[in-house]
Amino acid sequence: MSQAATPLGTSMNYAPPTVTQFSVFLVNKVGKLFDLVELFDNSPCQVCAISVHEASDHAVVRVITSNASAARELLRKHGLPFSEKDVLVVELSRGKSLAQLCLSLLSAELFIQFAYPLMHRPNGTATIALAVDDLTLGGQILRRKDFRLFGEADLPGHPNASAH
Repeated sequence: MSQAATPLGTSMNYAPPTVTQFSVFLVNKVGKLFDLVELFDNSPCQVCAISVHEASDHAVVRVITSNASAARELLRKHGLPFSEKDVLVVELSRGKSLAQLCLSLLSAELFIQFAYPLMHRPNGTATIALAVDDLTLGGQILRRKDFRLFGEADLPGHPNASAH
């Protein structure tokens, strides 16, 4: 009799800590990015990471903030079109390199959809936002390889952020 094997060190109910990323759709005009980031400057949430993808007539601005609920409310209040996606936030320290992270996910045949660095880092170490095609499996693998994962409450500026 054969039983379905679970990867060593993982739990069937494991859900990795994730952070909400907002993809905000802007008309590609001078000053629109400034308008967006200025909204956050005067709000209860900080921009922790930002990535801009420009096309000829529009831009997609990926933003991670210290408070997803406040960011969502702010974007809605100002009528900005956006979508949301959960991403992993992974610390690259203690001998854990970007190459090792990529190799760990590659060995499980996980696809990295996109990645970009955080500006405000939970521990002051290099930290990357990472979207993979299977967050649970990606989180399991990275934890098993001793990478540290952060959730929203770990981000600097979050109302419930713990002191590091």
